[in-house]
Amino acid sequence: MNTRFWRGGLNTLLIALLMSCGGGGSSSGIGSSSSGSVSASVAASTDGATLTAAVVSGGTDSGSTGSSAASGSTTTASNGNGSGVGSGGTGISVAGDATSVGAVDGIGSIIVNGLRYDIDNAAIDLRDAAALQIGMSVEVMGSVDASFTNGVATQVTSAADLRGPVTAIDPIGGSFVVMGTTVTIDEATVWADVSGLASLIPGTTIQVWGLPASPGVLRATRVQQQIPSAAPIATGTVQQLDLARGTFALGGLTVAYGSASFAGGIDPTTLTNGTIVRVRADTQASPGLLTATQVESWYPIPGATGTPIQLEGVITNYAALNSFQVLGRSIDASAAQITGGQASKIGNGVKIQVGGTLVNGVLVATEIKIKHIPGAGALPSFTLIGSIGNYVSAASFRVHGQLVNASAPDVAFVNGTQANLANGVKVTVVGAEVVNGILLASQVSFGP
Repeated sequence: MNTRFWRGGLNTLLIALLMSCGGGGSSSGIGSSSSGSVSASVAASTDGATLTAAVVSGGTDSGSTGSSAASGSTTTASNGNGSGVGSGGTGISVAGDATSVGAVDGIGSIIVNGLRYDIDNAAIDLRDAAALQIGMSVEVMGSVDASFTNGVATQVTSAADLRGPVTAIDPIGGSFVVMGTTVTIDEATVWADVSGLASLIPGTTIQVWGLPASPGVLRATRVQQQIPSAAPIATGTVQQLDLARGTFALGGLTVAYGSASFAGGIDPTTLTNGTIVRVRADTQASPGLLTATQVESWYPIPGATGTPIQLEGVITNYAALNSFQVLGRSIDASAAQITGGQASKIGNGVKIQVGGTLVNGVLVATEIKIKHIPGAGALPSFTLIGSIGNYVSAASFRVHGQLVNASAPDVAFVNGTQANLANGVKVTVVGAEVVNGILLASQVSFGP
């Protein structure tokens, strides 16, 4: 599936290049980006217990350099000894830069929607955590190899999307509210240090990585607790923009941006209703109002025709297969191959992975993978590839810093048995759920 997905994008890119060189004929604009996700390899310590980020150069964040799980950017040098695909060389041939936005599905390299990127030499902008972890939203830019399964990232950006106190919880509807934003969950939501929605307590400050859906709604991909004094963050679609007052709305939150800095390719003169933004503030002085210190475009996506793009997100503004949006980007999927469900199930609120090529600002998709349909079950897959560290038992060890429990009786062991688990042993761990920060393994494979 990945091969077809990226080849379609390259075909469109070649057509665009031929046209720019004077080639005749007309292009129908059919093309695609990767059906796999972009991923980036992160270096690990020798015991596989610590995940660190590669060197940061630039980025759009105006925060200070340093390391903090609550705010600011983390910048640490890659030690080059991780298990990412770049270690030892992969024979990458540059096929043109691609952009992918989604949630991290695995580490070693990082895996986003199934595609792995080596980031040994990438610039990494990691703003609200000490290390890349499963479930974090991320944007990756880089080239892919001839097999369209691995790549080399040039830039990896990740930041939290929401931070503040929980004000309401809907256990039946599967959602909660933070600063006027309704946060929905699904089977792929990673619970870093809580056991799930039922364990959330109103008033608790949490940090959420997620995918903006309809205005005022964020689909959570990772949830973890924060200290009460943590600086607020809000992400969503701009509504009710008032240029005279210098305010706009994100769901039920009014944002005052008059004294804020702008980043990510937008400024007060280009800000419009419908733009997806991430807002930072020092504090929230009163409920319902946030005085912004920074407003930035949320993971800005290149707009040039011929750019391969791959997105994971929730469908909005659905009219037909040739007219809907994901993460604010217009999609034409009329010629796309659809997997993971029936085409008739595609509509507003459905989470998908979509890949294609930009044509005059529209993502012309060649493949869609349905990842979650409201009211229907889905089985996500998280992957860790690396060496075991901090081994205590089959119920407690780490791979790239991620705690793993492989003690369940139905765990499948490949090329070995549970008795082979030990520090330094190279494994690939697959699981479908992260609860209380623990990946519950369904399969462990031994070997490189």
